[in-house]
Amino acid sequence: MAEITIITPPIKLSMINLRELWEYRELLYNFIIRDVRIRYKQTLLGFLWVLLQPLCMMILFTILFGGFAKIQTGGIPYPIFCLSALLPWILFSEGLMRSITGMISNAGIITKVYFPRAILPMSSVLSPIVDFIIALVILIILMIYYGYIPTIMILLLPIFTLLTILTSFAIGLIMSAINVKYRDVQYTLPFLIQMGLYASPIVYPISMIPDQYQLIYGLNPMVGIIEGFRWILLGAPFSPFIFMTIGFIIIFIPIGLIYFKDMENYYADVV
Repeated sequence: MAEITIITPPIKLSMINLRELWEYRELLYNFIIRDVRIRYKQTLLGFLWVLLQPLCMMILFTILFGGFAKIQTGGIPYPIFCLSALLPWILFSEGLMRSITGMISNAGIITKVYFPRAILPMSSVLSPIVDFIIALVILIILMIYYGYIPTIMILLLPIFTLLTILTSFAIGLIMSAINVKYRDVQYTLPFLIQMGLYASPIVYPISMIPDQYQLIYGLNPMVGIIEGFRWILLGAPFSPFIFMTIGFIIIFIPIGLIYFKDMENYYADVV
């Protein structure tokens, strides 16, 4: 019997074609619009749900941590101290959750039509921006009520919002690719997000973290973003942890793009 030799191409890591993503930008826009419509379709309160989530969390945290625990916030009223951190956190966590499940929920499209698969997690992290803008109006109203008039620093808000989206996208690329093969990722993620909420300076100031642990604490990319939001909105001290967040994004977005592309050949078969 003749010996059979199987030749396979060498494994080569490659990154997603960014130019191709740009060519499919109209499809990305349509996915974002679809996700927003699906979120509010057949809901009784419509966009009011956007306000209820951060407001209910803010009220609960204000009672527990601002009232009972009496956490000191450096003179900033606790409701806006908390809400200014909740908005970027919800933007981050919502985008991450949607990007994880997006590959599975769009299985029918993936198996029938070709398009850059990275558009799915990209649209997932961008669609919550509508919720963010609506909730931001409530925060600004509360700020004015407490005597915190937005200054020229608010012009930096789009930059910190973009950093939040990029952080969600970096993690979402990796997690969504893993979730295609191991579906239990989407079930453990809510628990991890809940842990991340308390591992970020949302209900307490970063000054409560001992100095010897702050560098490790700053490895959480949301630390720099949350502190940045308080800096531009409430006049809190500038936090150098934002540079660690930028470093995180610079490192993990390329890693995510490479890993996502490496897994792309398996998506249609697995989902």
